[in-house]
Amino acid sequence: MSPLRAPYTPGAEGRRQGPFVVLEGVSGVGKSTLARLLAQRLGATAIHTLTDPHTGWSGTANLELRPLPQFAFYLSGLLHVSDAVRQHLRTGPVVADRYASSVMACHAAVNRVGLDQVRELITPFLPYLVTPDATFYLVSSENSLKERMSVKTDVKPDDTDLFDVPGRLSRLREHFRSVAETDPGTVVLPTDDHSPDDLADIIVKHLEDRRAHPDRHRRRHP
Repeated sequence: MSPLRAPYTPGAEGRRQGPFVVLEGVSGVGKSTLARLLAQRLGATAIHTLTDPHTGWSGTANLELRPLPQFAFYLSGLLHVSDAVRQHLRTGPVVADRYASSVMACHAAVNRVGLDQVRELITPFLPYLVTPDATFYLVSSENSLKERMSVKTDVKPDDTDLFDVPGRLSRLREHFRSVAETDPGTVVLPTDDHSPDDLADIIVKHLEDRRAHPDRHRRRHP
């Protein structure tokens, strides 16, 4: 992997004033609710991938861009989010609702391309990204997803496409599973029969254990 050169290197990260936690998983699994709870519990900044200004352009990107420009759009948003994470970590913890795994898994699933092909596209830019301290992959049954969707108040096309587009949900699950297997900071977190507060308790306990026993949870940085 070729190192990034100026002016394309990330800014200095400095000492983190708290952990960087990422929540991953398919739409409707409960990431946003859990991110808000964790932000309250940890005194953290909650951030979504994509964030402004990209979030306002995503509808156009999804409808009008061909696969490669669409990937470039989401990659740009990811790099921008990483800059925001880097800045917020100077003052406290950060909880991200989606990050690099979602960019890879969702792009591959929506455009029906191989995950390895998407990995090849994103690999040169990985040194720019802030490395999470832990990534929690939320998983649930299809029935639970449908129940959550039935009461969700901000349903988006990504949500309805899970069930309306043949094979979309199965492809997303497989891609997230594949990405999780290669992520050294992976914690797979089943959500069925757990309330958001239960899940927040599990994550906070994991972070406390990680802080008390850092060698046990040491990550490999790219």
